[in-house]
Amino acid sequence: MKDPRVRKLAELLVNYSTKVKENDKVMVAAVDPAAYPLVEEIIELVGKKGAHAFVTLNAQTVQRKLYMHATDTMLDIMRESELAFAQKMDAYIGIRALENKFETNDVPQKQMMKIMQNYRMKVSNEIMSKKWVTLMFPTPGFAQASNMSMEAFEEFFFNVTTLDYAKMDRAMDPFKQLLEKTDKVHIKGPGRTDITLSIKGLPAIKCAGEYNIPDGEIFTAPVKDSINGVIEYNTPSIYLGTKFDKVILTFENGKIVKHEGSNPEKLEEIFNADEGAKYVGEFAFGVNPYIVEPTVNILFDEKISGSIHLTPGRAYGECNNGNDSSIHWDLVMIQTPEYGGGEIYFDGILVRKDGRFVLPELAGLNPENLK
Repeated sequence: MKDPRVRKLAELLVNYSTKVKENDKVMVAAVDPAAYPLVEEIIELVGKKGAHAFVTLNAQTVQRKLYMHATDTMLDIMRESELAFAQKMDAYIGIRALENKFETNDVPQKQMMKIMQNYRMKVSNEIMSKKWVTLMFPTPGFAQASNMSMEAFEEFFFNVTTLDYAKMDRAMDPFKQLLEKTDKVHIKGPGRTDITLSIKGLPAIKCAGEYNIPDGEIFTAPVKDSINGVIEYNTPSIYLGTKFDKVILTFENGKIVKHEGSNPEKLEEIFNADEGAKYVGEFAFGVNPYIVEPTVNILFDEKISGSIHLTPGRAYGECNNGNDSSIHWDLVMIQTPEYGGGEIYFDGILVRKDGRFVLPELAGLNPENLK
């Protein structure tokens, strides 16, 4: 029996996130078999719109083996063939149904960085010039990593992915206006966090179901050389197949001058990938009311209500502060009372305390008003 929640999710992806219209060419890229029921629903909905679905299927274990043995020739041909295919598309829907988040953990770090630099980031840039959306689909491995039963995790997943994103989009409007009028930002706590930056002159981008599912963030970028101080990220992160339990960064004039945390050798490799890896390309606020605890999956954790992420690496094209890099590492800090609290000031005015917006015009983004 088909799960009606899968159909509802497919409708969101096709009708709202990518707004597929007649004659659109839609690329649907899926990793691992648990995603196939959603792929089937998407194909049917795309066809009913008079559009064209193109499907690529992959598997984690196959990707790992490919990455282990990837040569420069392989990466060149893979990049050029996938770029040529992507250039013919109008929309992209990416679905990952991963059983093991650490499947690529034993691929050497230098090899993964080469794959990112010479292949994945270049294809990603082309995809992001289209209408696009990506999501993770529930699997037993995903549920286990979140310390939940499969049934409980599915209920959580469909709550966070199919909420009223149009309502969220409207609630973001006053915050977008405030961000675009702000110069100085001061972030205090938890832990050693005490950091300042400027966002003057940079746009704020609302993310309410059109790019990532689940969604629920609004992002901008810091002026590249403006960050000073220390930030202590209190949310575990998996990057390039390696788990980092805590990362602490010290900035001087925008540049990371000291990094601390688990797996120090891999941290060193990541932040030395290129010059842009030492600077920040994104500054964002998470507001999804159903995500309140880390799942150790960044597509979820960057949306945690009461969180921020200050992201080393490449800036997005729609909010470009001039920083380019082969990495883009969303590192999350939660400021709710359960995680140590904290305060954020815009031009000296308190905007958020302990994860809740305190200005009346921003109250619509507090969790009880988005459910």
